[in-house]
Amino acid sequence: MTDQTVLLLLAALIVGVSKGGLASAAAIAVPMLALFMNPITAAATLLPVYIVTDWIGVWLYRKDFSRRNVAILVPSILFGVFLAMLITPWSSEGLLLIFTGLIGVWYVTRSWMRRHLDEVSEARLVPGLFWGTITGIASFITHSGAPPVQAYLLPQRLPKFEFAGTIAISFAIGNLAKLPAYWAIGQLDGLNWGLIAGLVVFGVGGTFIGRWLTHILPQALYMKIIQVFLLALSVILLIKGGAELLA
Repeated sequence: MTDQTVLLLLAALIVGVSKGGLASAAAIAVPMLALFMNPITAAATLLPVYIVTDWIGVWLYRKDFSRRNVAILVPSILFGVFLAMLITPWSSEGLLLIFTGLIGVWYVTRSWMRRHLDEVSEARLVPGLFWGTITGIASFITHSGAPPVQAYLLPQRLPKFEFAGTIAISFAIGNLAKLPAYWAIGQLDGLNWGLIAGLVVFGVGGTFIGRWLTHILPQALYMKIIQVFLLALSVILLIKGGAELLA
């Protein structure tokens, strides 16, 4: 087994753990793989893993989600995916990575410096449409939709299962919508489907690990872990985006 295969399996496991409840971990997968392979190829290789584990996550959290947030996020994410199809040929991947990373750093910094820690925001329509659209664009291009969607959801301080279920349903529909678009632009051509089948198995196993971790972690610790994941991911995106621009 090559080092590349090991990292691919690790990436699939991380995706599954994220879909099982530790949201934002999944978006680390593509930047990690991009260290040794084309990021577009990495995104295409992992897309089937995202889609399958998304729907496992939907099943795990089918009773735990915010209906209002899902109603706001799903249409806006789909709109963002559509916009990404139009702008991708003329957009710099480096700039998009930096933009997405800055969103995450901005949110985490604001959260940790905020004095009124008990203040809870509501699921408002206009912010939800904005962040959902940005989520769709970032998710389509780099599978990095976690920072913008969490910038919208985390201030609401939803119960951990409701938070995880809302993200699971929203991304399940959004990622499924990316499949025909990826196919249309040829990103699914030439992939090793035998390897992808193995990645899917690892991803499915990861969803149950993620669900278990979500169940045993206290609410406050769960949210802190999500924020740390988000900050780490955002820094990775900034570094990778800067490297892309310099190259």
